[in-house]
Amino acid sequence: MTTKTATISQTQPSKSDVKRLVNAMTVIAWVILAIGVLLSLINLSHFSDQNVGLMVGIGFLIGSVHIYVIGTAIGLVHARRNQEQLPNDHSEH
Repeated sequence: MTTKTATISQTQPSKSDVKRLVNAMTVIAWVILAIGVLLSLINLSHFSDQNVGLMVGIGFLIGSVHIYVIGTAIGLVHARRNQEQLPNDHSEH
C-alpha cells in the first residue's frame, strides 16, 4: 500500500491568477458600492433604523469596503511572498 504526497509549493497560484482575483474583487467591490449608494439615496427620505432599504444600502457600503480591503490584502501578501522567494531563488543558482 503506497500513499501519494503533494507539497504545497506545487499547488501555489500563479501571479496572473492572483492578479485576476484581485482585479475581480476590486470590480465587485465597486459594483456593490454603487448599489449601496443607490439604495441609500433612494431610501434616504425616511431616515430610520426601521427603513430596511436604507439599512441594506448601508450594509452594502460597509461590505464593499471589506471586499476591497480583503482583495488588496491578498494581492499584497502574494506580492510579499514572491518578493521573499526571489532572493532565495538567486542564492541557489
